[in-house]
Amino acid sequence: MECQKIISFGNQLLRRKNVDCTREDSRLSRCLNTFDLVALGVGSTLGAGVYVLAGAVARENAGPAIVISFLIAALASVLAGLCYGEFGARVPKTGSAYLYSYVTVGELWAFITGWNLILSYVIGTSSVARAWSATFDEIIGQHIEDFCKKYMTMDAPGVLAKYPDIFAVVIIIILTGLLIFGVKESALVNKVFTCINILVLGFVMVSGFVKGSVKNWQLTEEDIYITNHSIYRENQTQEEMLYGVGGFMPYGWKGVLSGAATCFYAFVGFDCIATTGEEVKNPQKAIPIGIVASLLICFVAYFGVSAALTLMMPYYQLDTNSPLPNAFKYVGWDGANYAVAVGSLCALSTSLLGSMFPMPRIIYAMAEDGLLFKFLAKVNEKRKTPVIATVTSGAVAAVMAFLFDLKDLVDLMSIGTLLAYSLVAACVLVLRYQPEQPNLAYQMARTTEETDNNESVSTSESQAGFLPEEEEKCSLKAILCPPNSDPSKFSGSVVNVSTFIIGFLIVGSCILTALEPSILIKAVWIIAAILVLVVSFIIWKQPESKTKLSFKVPLLPLLPVVSIFVNVYLMMQLDLGTWIRFAVWMLIGFIIYFTYGIWHSVEATYTASADAERNTDAGSDSCK
Repeated sequence: MECQKIISFGNQLLRRKNVDCTREDSRLSRCLNTFDLVALGVGSTLGAGVYVLAGAVARENAGPAIVISFLIAALASVLAGLCYGEFGARVPKTGSAYLYSYVTVGELWAFITGWNLILSYVIGTSSVARAWSATFDEIIGQHIEDFCKKYMTMDAPGVLAKYPDIFAVVIIIILTGLLIFGVKESALVNKVFTCINILVLGFVMVSGFVKGSVKNWQLTEEDIYITNHSIYRENQTQEEMLYGVGGFMPYGWKGVLSGAATCFYAFVGFDCIATTGEEVKNPQKAIPIGIVASLLICFVAYFGVSAALTLMMPYYQLDTNSPLPNAFKYVGWDGANYAVAVGSLCALSTSLLGSMFPMPRIIYAMAEDGLLFKFLAKVNEKRKTPVIATVTSGAVAAVMAFLFDLKDLVDLMSIGTLLAYSLVAACVLVLRYQPEQPNLAYQMARTTEETDNNESVSTSESQAGFLPEEEEKCSLKAILCPPNSDPSKFSGSVVNVSTFIIGFLIVGSCILTALEPSILIKAVWIIAAILVLVVSFIIWKQPESKTKLSFKVPLLPLLPVVSIFVNVYLMMQLDLGTWIRFAVWMLIGFIIYFTYGIWHSVEATYTASADAERNTDAGSDSCK
């Protein structure tokens, strides 16, 4: 009896959401097109980082080879983007990685993903709002900061910010009102700001190629250390040289890869496109195109700006805080700083909108599924927007921006985003090899709510999907040479177990590397890599699903496995303090889930009603 309860509880945690993608109805307004999604993805991804990040990475990590760092980072991001694209084509509904996890790996993992995405978007919104306020304040001469420090100082170092940021709160309130007003209006504002940002970046690129010199990519050690006496020290060895050895790749491949790890975060943000599944006119095509196109545009922008910067002035003289104004001053174009200021404000505006737009949609999706409080799923009938979720998320973000500095919390964004990327990649790997089996319990529950016009057809199809198939025996031959060309329950189980093993090997290797980077760990890495390749080969031998989709991830299982590795490796590089804060946030989430979500889950209701109907039918049959 106790064992039965444990199994039942485990099934509750791993129950999966069943989505009917043939139904077009949505409580939200379908008014976005592909261009809207591309603009949303570019605006969210191409934030103020493009005006700052390139200078810091070029000076401290990669030198002119920062263009290669951005290329590697873009390729790593495209891996995650392709996985999101396939799920956007497969499950065109609101919820992004939360929904994809719910459909594939179960309710508990879905809640963990959604809960962390909420945290990522809240912190992202608050930190970008403070950055917007600080940038605007710097342009007007820091009058806001001086006033607040004089009259509104908060004396709680390490806990609260130096002063409450009222201007950041005002910005969040304005954008919250815009999002409540309507998704079409929000998309229009985003397109305007994104276009201005792209124009400014185009100006920066052209300026760099006109005023720049290839000589800055061919600097020698003499140019860096002897000509510039300010950074030269006679007793300095080659290993201690502050700015590398000159040339295109002054810090070597180690510096390029280190820079790529930093640049990877510059491409975070495209996933907001995946939350628009119920607000796009043709989601199966628009979402994959929007994700891939936005990542391509962002790569061209980052590549062009970093190339222009390193051509305009020597990489070791770049300012890490404001590289573009410094570079324009170096070439004698001081007036261009006004264009840079306008572009950075527009970039921050689109980045802020990109953080605020998906946040209420994740909350709405979780509330509609019953995992969060139901009132959060209320939709404004006139505007077709999730009004309560929007107001709630905006209020939380405004409070955090008002009181906290958030510098210590920004790394928490990375955990939530990278965890979502990893799960989506794993879900693509699992779902591609599963047999096509509609969930009969879900269909039975649905029949009480809606009438099917093609009842006889759908009944025969659902019965066909559940015809008993011949039991396959577990053997090495059955695993390496499956007898069927279509996925079976056995081949699907093989892929499930193989994916778990790959995840375990990758996570274990990355943890060991983070804790003890020694020669022994290199041996562990080699063994783990061989095992991952063997298990990946087993997955590759299994039959794939023949389901026709408008977009599919190529080169399975290689691309999802590489994507999982990149994301997990970056997660393990975060410090202990970040993981402790993550544990606290997850504890709060689990309290909500186990006291409310697990009991109010919509999927639990469907399953319970289906079981009751099955028991009734069984009882009536026995009476006969």
